[in-house]
Amino acid sequence: MLSFLPGWLLLPFSFSLFALNLALWGLLVTPLGIVKLLLPFSAVHRLTGFAGKGCYRGWTHVNTALINLFNAVDWQISGAQTLDKASWYLLISNHKSWLDIPVVSTVAHSRIPEPKFFLKDELKWLPFLGTGCWALDMPFMKRYSAAQLAKRPELQGKDIETTRASCQKFKTVPTTIINFVEGTRCTEQKKAQKRSPFHYLLPPKAGGIAFTLASMGEQFNAILDFTLLYPDNPHHVALDMLTGKLKRVVVQVEVLPVDQQVIGDYFNDEQFRQRFQLWLNQRWQEKDQRIAQYYLADAANPVTEQVSC
Repeated sequence: MLSFLPGWLLLPFSFSLFALNLALWGLLVTPLGIVKLLLPFSAVHRLTGFAGKGCYRGWTHVNTALINLFNAVDWQISGAQTLDKASWYLLISNHKSWLDIPVVSTVAHSRIPEPKFFLKDELKWLPFLGTGCWALDMPFMKRYSAAQLAKRPELQGKDIETTRASCQKFKTVPTTIINFVEGTRCTEQKKAQKRSPFHYLLPPKAGGIAFTLASMGEQFNAILDFTLLYPDNPHHVALDMLTGKLKRVVVQVEVLPVDQQVIGDYFNDEQFRQRFQLWLNQRWQEKDQRIAQYYLADAANPVTEQVSC
């Protein structure tokens, strides 16, 4: 553990190692995507897919090791005991920090299939990160504002078409599809801008996960509702991690059934759309209450599955 060192000394060192880890695996995985693009054969796709998973696991292993190297972290994970790597999952989660992706990857590593994150379209242009995610078949979502749709009505539903095309790739191999359904990281400023009715969360966006469920719903074994908390680092979680100040990572997992309550025609069935939005908002209200209860409880002795991450 190097958390005893001053933050100003740790910051450039830790940032450089995380960046090098991303660059290394991004460089290794990008040629796999090019090979897959040039040789569209099922055998080639299986081989590149296997190699890509290995690269993703390597990136996750090193990230977890670096987090633990620079911080004296107490990992508190609950509710994940019944998960397995031979199933299909839709994972929904709140979104607090850029650190959420390495954290979810760490939790997922030995429990569920390698995750596929829904990413903002702008991220595909980032060196190493964007090309690596493209090679790993991560779905990129391009959202359009109301003003953009008013000027160009033909863009209506384009993001959903992207979701459908991406989901088709995941039907043959056990997969975890992950969606941070708030659409962006939760901050006090964003909560005020969106007039969020929640204390700790932004309002959830229903369209993306509704369409994913419509496309693959019967193949999913369960919906995983992750609640991510960094109780001792409420403001700048990623920066605190890089400077050795990350204390606790709390991941609460709830396993939900995939039933008729969540599968339907979200875009053409008005009654189902209202039911689904009500279901998701109720999930978020319960999540908000769980977060509040956690902060009110004695966090020194939580009842969790203590694991070594």
